[in-house]
Amino acid sequence: MFILCYMNTQRSLQPGQLLQRGVSRYLASLGFACLEEFVPARGLRVDVIGLGPKGEIWVVECKSCRTDFTSDTKWQGYLEWADRFFFAVDEDFPVELLPEDLGLMMADAYIAEILRMGPQVKLAAARRKMVVQKFATTAARRLQMLRDPDMHPDWG
Repeated sequence: MFILCYMNTQRSLQPGQLLQRGVSRYLASLGFACLEEFVPARGLRVDVIGLGPKGEIWVVECKSCRTDFTSDTKWQGYLEWADRFFFAVDEDFPVELLPEDLGLMMADAYIAEILRMGPQVKLAAARRKMVVQKFATTAARRLQMLRDPDMHPDWG
């Protein structure tokens, strides 16, 4: 079980986590509910997943530097878990490294903006149902753990 508890200071956050925060704030301004460090399947962990006001599912992979991108071999596996996929980078990131056919956000610790909309590839109904249920369960469990941090659940 992965529970995220951040302190409210930038000093405690890594560069990728700062991007996640800015992306989550931006998506929230568009009406999305967001989770960071979401595990759609064993061996995968997306940086940000957003559930939109019309039920759309966006996945955003935050890349803080060239090495972060070039050493990541899992991001292609995230495409099948979203209706739209984006990379989020800061202003110093060499964007020419990123695939041109995927979405792109420019972000910092406080906000993000879409520079390039990713293509929409609708999830199959069964996959969508599973992702939404897992999203809801993860969000509820994280909230419960924040409310009762001494609880020791056996959620398997």
